[in-house]
Amino acid sequence: MHDLAAMLLLDASLAQSIVDRTMQILHANVNVMDARGIIIASGDPARLGARHEGATMVLAQGRTVEIDDALASCLHDARPGINLPLRAEGAIVGVIGLSGAPDAIRQFAELLRMAAETMLEQARLMRIIARDLRLREELVLQLVGIATPTPALEDWARKLGVDPDLPRVAVLVALDPAVGDATALLAEQQRVLESIARAEPGALCAPVSLREIVGLLPVAGAGNDPVRLHGRVDALLVRLQRGAPRPLLLGLGGVFPGRAGLVRSYQSARTVLRVGRRRQPARALHCYADQTLAVLLAGLGEGWQADELRRPLQRVAEHDRDGVLRRTLAAWFAHDMKSSLAAGALHVHRNTLDYRLRRIGEFSGLDLGRLDDVLLLFIALELDQG
Repeated sequence: MHDLAAMLLLDASLAQSIVDRTMQILHANVNVMDARGIIIASGDPARLGARHEGATMVLAQGRTVEIDDALASCLHDARPGINLPLRAEGAIVGVIGLSGAPDAIRQFAELLRMAAETMLEQARLMRIIARDLRLREELVLQLVGIATPTPALEDWARKLGVDPDLPRVAVLVALDPAVGDATALLAEQQRVLESIARAEPGALCAPVSLREIVGLLPVAGAGNDPVRLHGRVDALLVRLQRGAPRPLLLGLGGVFPGRAGLVRSYQSARTVLRVGRRRQPARALHCYADQTLAVLLAGLGEGWQADELRRPLQRVAEHDRDGVLRRTLAAWFAHDMKSSLAAGALHVHRNTLDYRLRRIGEFSGLDLGRLDDVLLLFIALELDQG
């Protein structure tokens, strides 16, 4: 194995961990050498960075080398002990040495090597898991359009066991902005990622920022049913809230066909979360299916058309310095233009509500009995709040 590959498998941090853990059991000094025979970890810090003659012999011969007093006297800065090759993936990646008279320590040397190689294998597997996790997260960011697509996406996804064409819907999880400590945010982010993985084994997840996590949930077949999907995500929210230090918010995007639909699903999840926070601040779950019109209107806030759409509400504002008419209009729309419900929410008499609505009509120049005019006011209010 090349030195670089060996160094990736056996670094100084891992080597020192092997030394520290084994020396808790064995009352003898332990050294770990890299593929060049250099001491990279030791119970004796003074020896770090020195070339180990016994390790050099092990690397040259590919076998265990014992050094007694007689041999030690013939070598430069050598001490009695047993040096054993450390193997990983079928190749020698370093050497582990146990100091002492060979006859006294021989019974422990092989156990020491086996323990060290077990730790090497565990570290290798953890690196593979961490690498695959990073690749899956990068894949998620590409699928939702945050990261730049690469030509290797198909091959990459296949190696990770992911079907990029499987129908999915985006769920955006927002952590509470009151959590300001970066360490606490990272811990909460990890908890949310693990909770989603347990609740939705087929989900793909990735952090998109310190405070936001996107999950792509499979929705093939019956999973596409809006009622079932809403219930499923609601159950996910309940699970995520358990153990959460602060409340979480979820935005459920729309289900759109094709791989490009994932980008749209993510964008709709972001927008519905932003719109939902404004329209229904007390709710924790905001769904595109429930607020489709408001989400679609949220992208129409610029240009001369937007100026014209806002104009009726601006005319009302000229006569509404305390904002009563605006609040009345918002409550009326929030209750689906049911006057009795809107009056109750505003704590006013029904006649008072009707009077205010007539004033809104007069100031805006619109007829609240005509659907087109009501839509113009609704759109104006949405754009002004967005």
